[in-house]
Amino acid sequence: MKSRFLILLALNIIVFSEVKSQIRLPKLISDNMVLQRDTPIKIWGWASPKEKISLIQSKKTYKTTTLESGKWELTLPPQPSGAGVEIILKGKNEIKINNVAFGDVYFCSGQSNMVHQMELHHVLYAKDIAEANNANIRQFWIPTSTSLSEQKDDFANASWKICNPENVRQFSAVAYFFAKNIYEKHQVPIGIINANVGGTPIEAWTSEDGLKDFSKLTETIQKNKDTAYVNSFSRIKIPQMVSKDKGELESPKWYESNYQPKDWKPITVPGFWEDQGIKDLDGVVWYRKDINLPASMLNKPSKVFLGRIVDADAIYINEKKIGQTGYMYPQRRYPIPTDLLKAGKNTIVVKVTNNGGKGGFVPDKPYSLIAGNDTLDLSGAWQYKVGEAFSPPTGFFPNFSGQNQPTALFNAMAAPATKYTIKGFLWYQGESNAGRPQEYADLQKAQIRDWRKQWNQGELPFLFVQLPNFMDANYLPSESQWAALREAQLKASTMPNTAMAVGIDLGEWNDIHPDNKKDVGDRLALLARKLIYKEELVASGPIFNSSKIEENKIILSFDHIGSGLISKDGDALREFAIAGADKKFVWADAKIEGNQIVVSNPKISKPLYVRYAWADNPDVNFYNAEGLPASPFRTDGNDLDPTKPWMGKKTAVVLTYDDALNVHLDNVIPALDSLSLKGTFYLTSSSDASRNRINNWRKAATNGHELGNHTVYHPCDASGPGMAWVKPEYDLSKYSIAQIQSEIKMCNAFLKAIDGKTKRTFAFTCGHKKVAEGEFIQSLSDEFVAARAVRHEMHSFDEQKLMDIDCYSMENKTGEEMIALVKQAQESGKLLVFLFHGVGGEHGLNVSKEAHSQLLHYLKENEKDIYIDTMLNVAEHLIDMKKPTKKK
Repeated sequence: MKSRFLILLALNIIVFSEVKSQIRLPKLISDNMVLQRDTPIKIWGWASPKEKISLIQSKKTYKTTTLESGKWELTLPPQPSGAGVEIILKGKNEIKINNVAFGDVYFCSGQSNMVHQMELHHVLYAKDIAEANNANIRQFWIPTSTSLSEQKDDFANASWKICNPENVRQFSAVAYFFAKNIYEKHQVPIGIINANVGGTPIEAWTSEDGLKDFSKLTETIQKNKDTAYVNSFSRIKIPQMVSKDKGELESPKWYESNYQPKDWKPITVPGFWEDQGIKDLDGVVWYRKDINLPASMLNKPSKVFLGRIVDADAIYINEKKIGQTGYMYPQRRYPIPTDLLKAGKNTIVVKVTNNGGKGGFVPDKPYSLIAGNDTLDLSGAWQYKVGEAFSPPTGFFPNFSGQNQPTALFNAMAAPATKYTIKGFLWYQGESNAGRPQEYADLQKAQIRDWRKQWNQGELPFLFVQLPNFMDANYLPSESQWAALREAQLKASTMPNTAMAVGIDLGEWNDIHPDNKKDVGDRLALLARKLIYKEELVASGPIFNSSKIEENKIILSFDHIGSGLISKDGDALREFAIAGADKKFVWADAKIEGNQIVVSNPKISKPLYVRYAWADNPDVNFYNAEGLPASPFRTDGNDLDPTKPWMGKKTAVVLTYDDALNVHLDNVIPALDSLSLKGTFYLTSSSDASRNRINNWRKAATNGHELGNHTVYHPCDASGPGMAWVKPEYDLSKYSIAQIQSEIKMCNAFLKAIDGKTKRTFAFTCGHKKVAEGEFIQSLSDEFVAARAVRHEMHSFDEQKLMDIDCYSMENKTGEEMIALVKQAQESGKLLVFLFHGVGGEHGLNVSKEAHSQLLHYLKENEKDIYIDTMLNVAEHLIDMKKPTKKK
């Protein structure tokens, strides 16, 4: 019996070994693939060690032998453009690859605007979808996948699809229109490899090697390789919310036909409910509307358009659910079953769930019911009733999004394609980095260098899209992080063999995913036709080159003027602003004079700076005669030099705010954001504003402000003069080292649950540093990069002690007094740290909003001389500069 078992085991091992030895190919090398023409091509895969591999193509045979590792690789000589080719691979098994094409292959990547498939825009592009019969355009769509620890060598599940009316619905719309444009002009097969994930940052798409110069990111990468650390997030049990929505719990339910509506109130659609009398409600609101339909609209293909809804919705018509969407961005376009509508009264009920911010129906979108050729407008008067009001969160639960981690998407969704020979890259991303524009130019340049190195095909062309216009329009010159991100993208376009498509006129104020994807793809194609295919054409709109000042005017010169500069609509040029030394911008009179623009304003007698389209959603009309828009720009940029103390500026200023007050969220952060300045907010986690406004703090952190540790209960030494207000249980002089350590670590956990960060700085409460056993901060040195004390002193770059940074506490100071301190710092070259408590109230230590604003404007106006940043960033700058290997 035993010998029989051994024989069976041996046979199983032989069979398993034989199966294991079969040639295996990566998903990219499969039926319908497009291989790069006119250049040597790599074909690779896996088999058993030392296995002989043959490749047969066009009656020619190419051979190799598998390495001990099980890997093999072949290089085909350059092939001309063509399609319908068969490739056969032989080893211990045989694989036939059918319908191979040779043409031009592009790796297309980014976030949601590159993701967006033709299906999501089927209304606008119905004709394009119906006519999409072109087997020479093919897409390889890569499903979302992440890897935190290593680069993958293949995709889990993906295949090539040829373009036809069915398949094209899943093609990236931008990539498809790019491919269609190139194919129509050059008649070569086009392959588009699509690796895109919505809402992801650029660092997720860059390799570990590509991020080696970004210390914060490399530390995160190393930490994420610890599976115990990553798995700790999945073990956190988040309490499940129990629905208290009356609309679902009552009987009959609010969408059922036998429900009799009572106490419903009028509301207008589209519109947000916070703008119509429902104050600060996060929860569920039901909308209801009765419509009358004539018999002529029945028994026809029907659909309902409900624009966009913030956040989630479920729609019922005559009590039948016809569709639902779980998040805010997609447009709501739901088909209606043919037999559902009836002559006369029909009832539409929409359940809207909003988790934060304004909830309801986004304006300026289509709201209608369409049956055949008939359309019924659904905008106007509806009724509403609140089903549930969500309670403020009571727990703090850290979150971990794998797809947003540095390298995670590159490792899983780009690395397996790096052996595949391509023509170039298409990139459309930036929205998720808009809160960090200062570092984006460096990150994008690093990504471009990295991808070229990873693909190892020289300086491959890199074409990318500048962020379009989005959000509310401003009618006065203002600051804009989206404009700053566009500026960073413009800087990256100066790298060799790169080109940027300007989309400043292709966005929608109320939709981060604008419908117009064809013009984006066509503008990318124009760039490719000039840069890659060497066509003689104008591929870009005007790009700012230089400026010169003549008396009270500034004269601007541009590259890419094409056949001349124009106002596209014939009106006066818009969106030009001008300023003097104070950098207080006002609208400028802008005129085209030859191939230059002359800007002026009679109020600015000595102009120094110009901005164009510096806004989230500018209304532009400055183009070249070829119909391509000018890129936004400014001449007052604030370039930093990280190789020099204080980033090459005369001094550094840090704005810190203690105790987590409501005025910090209501007064300070809007003021900072309006000037693109960053502050450090030291949160005492037990304060009301800390616990009740977590979403506001999270938004502040997302926008680049620092959340620092100020303990849980704000203990202070009660033994000193004037400290009688300290409660006995929070007398720091009675704390033990273990007690203060525990409290500080609890606050760190609270902060991490808000912003997800591990690096942090600390602020001594009341400036007190000792517990019963002595000074405590050194016992927490692993927890913090730096700590802020409270002594009214400044120190030079070389004198600064990271765990004992001094600051000036502001109480009833005027703007002039605070500005005098800044001027002192400018003259001495020392670090100046401000400490604020109340700003416009809420604390005994208070400065007025007006004085605070006066200080901020002085800092902004003198940004060329002052490095203004968070405590954490300044501390890390000090660390980087003091490293022995740092070049100064």
